[in-house]
Amino acid sequence: MSDLTKTTLYLLEADYRRLKALALREGRPAAELVREAVSDYASRRGTKRLPRSLGIGRSGRGDVSDRAEHLLKGMGRR
Repeated sequence: MSDLTKTTLYLLEADYRRLKALALREGRPAAELVREAVSDYASRRGTKRLPRSLGIGRSGRGDVSDRAEHLLKGMGRR
C-alpha cells in the first residue's frame, strides 16, 4: 500500500451510509471498496489503446474513401 495517494472525497449522505453498510457486511474497509470501484470505473472508461495497425497504410490523400470503388475495381481478377 505504499503507492497510495491520500485524497478527499465528498459523497451524498445516503451514498455514504450505503457504502458504510456494504463495508460492514463484507468485512472490508470502506476505503478499500472505494479504491476498487474507482479502479473498475477507470479501467472501463479510460483511454482504450488503438490497434497498432491503425494508420499503417496511410496514403496521405483525403479522398481515398470517395474513390474506393474506382481503386478496387478489378481487384481479385486475373
